[in-house]
Amino acid sequence: MLHGISWQTYERMLDDLADCTVPHLTYDRGELEIMSPTSLHDKVARAIDSLVTLISLELEIQASCYGSSTFKREDIERGFEPDSCFYGRNEERIRGKKELDLTVDPPPDLVVEIDITSSSINKQALFAEFGIPEVWRYDGQHFKILLLSGGLYFETDTSAFLPCITPQVLDDLIAKSLRLAPLEWMKSVREWARQVKSANQE
Repeated sequence: MLHGISWQTYERMLDDLADCTVPHLTYDRGELEIMSPTSLHDKVARAIDSLVTLISLELEIQASCYGSSTFKREDIERGFEPDSCFYGRNEERIRGKKELDLTVDPPPDLVVEIDITSSSINKQALFAEFGIPEVWRYDGQHFKILLLSGGLYFETDTSAFLPCITPQVLDDLIAKSLRLAPLEWMKSVREWARQVKSANQE
């Protein structure tokens, strides 16, 4: 954690690390957090990428993964690189763009925050400032689904991004990803999604 860092220094660091997948930088009005994900942290993040992609494909829900892309706004002096993120209902608005300008472009519809080692920056306040409507937060054991309302996040039992997803479903599917072979796990996720789709059609 570094203090008293200017916006210009933050942007220079982003430029220097542009071709690197780690570390992740989070900037909040002079405070700069530099985080290198653990292997468990990264494994869960990539499992979420696959999970959302597989389920959205089976249920025919628009979901475009933007991974750990950098999102920043100089006007509010904040920036972050999520563990993973997705565009859904706003995907068409940013489709084909090489660079996003969050002063005019929408933020991700869903951000995934894996907080196995506690962050020094209040990520929820930062995400709220960007207007991110939904956050999935994982503490190493359990997920919480948070929806933005009135500038604050509130826990909910069901995702708005993927209405079939609950915290318990996320807990169960990610726990399976850590103990099953990748192909076996992906098949199980697709089968689960197909069962959901079949139930919805009855």
